[in-house]
Amino acid sequence: MRHGGIYEEEVAGKAYDGALLRRFVRYVRPYRSAIAAVLLILPLVAACRLAQPWIIKLAIDNHIVSGHMAGLETIALAFLGILLLESLLSFVEVYLLQSVGQRVMADMRSELYRHVLHLPVTWFDRVPVGSAVTRLTSDVEVLGEMFASGIITIVGDILLLIGIISVMLWMNLKLSLVTFSVLPILIYVAYTFRRRMRQSFREVRARLGNLNAFLNECISGISIIQIFNRERDEERRFSQLNASYRDANMPVIFWDASLYALVEALSSIAVALIIWYGGGEIAREALTFGVLVAFIQYIEKFFSPIRDLSAKYSVMQGAMAALERIFALLDTKTSEQLAVLNEQTPHEQEPAEEFSPAANTPLIEFQDVSFSYQGGNEILTSFSLSVARGERIALVGESGGGKTTITRLLTRLYEIERGSIRIAGRDIRELPLEDVRRRVGVVLQDPCLFAGSIEFNICLGDEQARQRVRQAAAAVGADRFIERLPHGYEEEVRERGNNFSAGEKQLISFARAVAFDPQILVLDEATASIDSASEQMIQEGIRGMMQGRTSLVIAHRLSTIRDADRIITIHHGIKAEEGTHQQLMEAGGIYFRLHQLQFNGM
Repeated sequence: MRHGGIYEEEVAGKAYDGALLRRFVRYVRPYRSAIAAVLLILPLVAACRLAQPWIIKLAIDNHIVSGHMAGLETIALAFLGILLLESLLSFVEVYLLQSVGQRVMADMRSELYRHVLHLPVTWFDRVPVGSAVTRLTSDVEVLGEMFASGIITIVGDILLLIGIISVMLWMNLKLSLVTFSVLPILIYVAYTFRRRMRQSFREVRARLGNLNAFLNECISGISIIQIFNRERDEERRFSQLNASYRDANMPVIFWDASLYALVEALSSIAVALIIWYGGGEIAREALTFGVLVAFIQYIEKFFSPIRDLSAKYSVMQGAMAALERIFALLDTKTSEQLAVLNEQTPHEQEPAEEFSPAANTPLIEFQDVSFSYQGGNEILTSFSLSVARGERIALVGESGGGKTTITRLLTRLYEIERGSIRIAGRDIRELPLEDVRRRVGVVLQDPCLFAGSIEFNICLGDEQARQRVRQAAAAVGADRFIERLPHGYEEEVRERGNNFSAGEKQLISFARAVAFDPQILVLDEATASIDSASEQMIQEGIRGMMQGRTSLVIAHRLSTIRDADRIITIHHGIKAEEGTHQQLMEAGGIYFRLHQLQFNGM
């Protein structure tokens, strides 16, 4: 298992907050009415908070200090009413913001999932599953925290700060200037911390992706870990990644705590300056006691949103790091987009059904196809093959020789580098990707079943395929074991189909391929993991599945492809031999040696 440090692509690139937020606005726009309501509420909340110290000043100067108690009850009731109004408005504000946050998160998760479903296989070859899951879960959740902490309320905080500054300057200019003498220090501190906190948050998100990738791999392979007694070794690996994630959080905690402490200290210094200067002004009778109390109240309200802003700043930095990763994923081109880029004549693209080839046109045709994975050594070199309609072709050869690559190129999971592949006379790069894959049904060595019913696993939710579920199951012989189950086709399939045998899972995957009624059938080592007791059942299923279809069969068990119309031997990415079983045995070449090794070695 490879688990290096932070994946380079996770933290690379500059961050432009404005650009990220402008892209993010698209997801908020559908809920602009709720946001507009919040923006209308914010000035009212700020006004309620600004009024409270002013009412206290009036009570002290006009009633308490002078001893005129008449009317004090009215001021007290007014103060209580403003507090209640502020509480009600704050409730509505928080409720609207958090509900919008949940809806935005749901929309982003849906778009991300939809995008991931269409990403090319090459992306999944490069990015660990856990890292992808992190982007759809934890990274999106951080955006919810951004709403919960009140990204929109920053507007309210700014309004409150402007209001406080204005009122304090109007009440007493000199005392205001003394109070605001600490602001340059505050601005400098916030600017200094910005870059360091941003980089720390990037590393936190990246290392969380590493941790999730490891957990996904470990849990998926838990049986191997236990069989080979590797629990302690995996604990050590997890401890290293867990410690790495913990250590990445430490700078975030340090800068966050430092910023909060400095804001608190500056707030206390500002209050001390007010008391020092204001006390002297009161002694000279240049300032009333009510104004001094109001200033202290205002300065506490002034630094309260700044303290909140320090916490919100931390959340915003985490959100920016998350948005970088989310948008990097959304900017990754999907298979369809890459297909358009690779089309030779995209303007001529039309559905495959509208094209009627000549009767003698090969259904499948590989013409001088060459391919390599991610710039490595060539897997296929100038490979050519024509397959007639209804023909059964077997591909054999050593592991890694390029057999599976042929089927991957046929279904456009990967794009060819040189040469062409044609279906019914049309270059597959000229056909819509969906049409190409609708024509080809694939059965893999390890059948993939999903949680749900057997019926769902055969039709995968496709309504046309659903109508053919029982017919398809009968064609491959899967109906015999399905109908014996307590719930028949509605029998629950547990995670990865663990409640079925390997043979039963493979028969379900055979039925799935038939239910989608493809013209071309690809069997990629479909019997490799089947025990001898199940092999006869599987062979019957294969015969039913291949009936009337053009078939490409990749097999290590040479006994399963004796009846193929042609057998192609692939050696080091080159078509080395071609013929029937009997012809290749008589030739005494590579196929003959493979046959001898397999049967004489048994």
